[in-house]
Amino acid sequence: MSGASDRHPDIHWPSGFSPDQAHTFCQTQAVVQTPPALAFALLTDVPRWPEWVPGLSEVRAGPLERSFEVWFDGHRFEMFAGEYVPYTRLGWSAVGAGVQLYQAWLLTPVTGGTHVVTENVVRGPAARSLTAPSPVWARRLNALWITQLKGLSEAAPQEDGV
Repeated sequence: MSGASDRHPDIHWPSGFSPDQAHTFCQTQAVVQTPPALAFALLTDVPRWPEWVPGLSEVRAGPLERSFEVWFDGHRFEMFAGEYVPYTRLGWSAVGAGVQLYQAWLLTPVTGGTHVVTENVVRGPAARSLTAPSPVWARRLNALWITQLKGLSEAAPQEDGV
């Protein structure tokens, strides 16, 4: 599992959610052969997440703008958009039974596509209990997100300006 020392220097963390304060931290990165605008559009199209995010079965709009609820492996999470810088970075926090997390995304244009970095921190009793039986669960989940994002974005029609 990645340690806090592996964190990307350009990821911004909200108060209380730095990798140093987490029970679990992980980072995953890949190059996606699509422009940052398309990768960003897929990541921010929350209603479509159940189509491609492993384990996610339902999304509902929340009571506040840029808030929503998701059901992940049968567990309900309230999610709130955090950082939102078009085509470059975004993040969201989630609160569920016994767990709080923040997932950050950094999108950087590179030759032929986008370098995607995602990092997440998880806190709470559920996070502590998950690290003992399955120390790689967060890394696997991040890798699935990126694999799915890569497949979706590279299969999408490429338009000028996107």
